Amino acid sequence: MSKTKLTLTYLNEDDRAYGLAGMVISLASLDAISRISEVSLDADGPMVEFSHEYYFPGSPTISPKATWDNLVQNFHITTSMVLSNIMARSVVRMKEEAPSDILKEIYSIVEQEGKDTCALEDDEIENLYNNALARTRRLFHNPRLHPAIDEFARVISRRRSLSGMEIRDELHLLQLL
Repeated sequence: MSKTKLTLTYLNEDDRAYGLAGMVISLASLDAISRISEVSLDADGPMVEFSHEYYFPGSPTISPKATWDNLVQNFHITTSMVLSNIMARSVVRMKEEAPSDILKEIYSIVEQEGKDTCALEDDEIENLYNNALARTRRLFHNPRLHPAIDEFARVISRRRSLSGMEIRDELHLLQLL
């Protein structure tokens, strides 16, 4: 495999497809696949469009704790997605360990977002990040999953966009759901 340096920006379309595949597989592993409305490799903005289930509007009838719990859960989901993007691109596609400098950069972004979005303390952010990182490492370092992840990245490259239902169907066919 080439010794191309992995960055936070995508190296090419193949790299982008693996990143998107990693994010979707992360959601499946968290039993949160229903939160995806659509994914698109060609999107100008975010490649993942979330369903209404992801966006939990505040309401006087919903307790503040339930609203905060949902924010923290979504923060965990997006942290896992970012880490899975990197793991799929490095571990599965490039057959290399995820670069520690990128993981440090992601941690600093996660740390700031955890403070700003969820008002989490440093130790809570560190715990959430470490749990998400350990989970994604276990997932993407499992060599038995690599052929299915490779195939899912090819499906994304070929189809360009998939609805939530199409994602579930493809993951089921690949025995990832």
